[in-house]
Amino acid sequence: MSQQQPSLSLQGSCHCGAVRLTLPAAPEKATSCNCSLCRRSGAIFGYYEFGTVAVQGHPENTEEYVWGDRSLKNVRCKTCGIVTHWEPIDSKPGARHGVNLRNFDPRLLESVAVRRFDGADTWTFLD
Repeated sequence: MSQQQPSLSLQGSCHCGAVRLTLPAAPEKATSCNCSLCRRSGAIFGYYEFGTVAVQGHPENTEEYVWGDRSLKNVRCKTCGIVTHWEPIDSKPGARHGVNLRNFDPRLLESVAVRRFDGADTWTFLD
């Protein structure tokens, strides 16, 4: 388990800054997935209880993409196109969402254990 450095910012944004995210805490782990969507975006996701991450500029500056089993909205900035997060379509209590950690200071991602997930085939972790 990694420790967050005191100077590490928990605030991030898309490339143009129209969508800004603030994490409640550094994640303990993150996921790099090879599904058809994640491998194309290059996103590495940290997970949080839905509603605990502050997202400014959403929905007015974002676009959503829904596919597959239609349980998630994949969200990106409509100006610069950067993937910012995904959120559940049905936000039941206990639902979680994923935040693209590549939108934060690189030291945040360096401080987190990243697990590789085979979302393209077996739906299992590869490590």
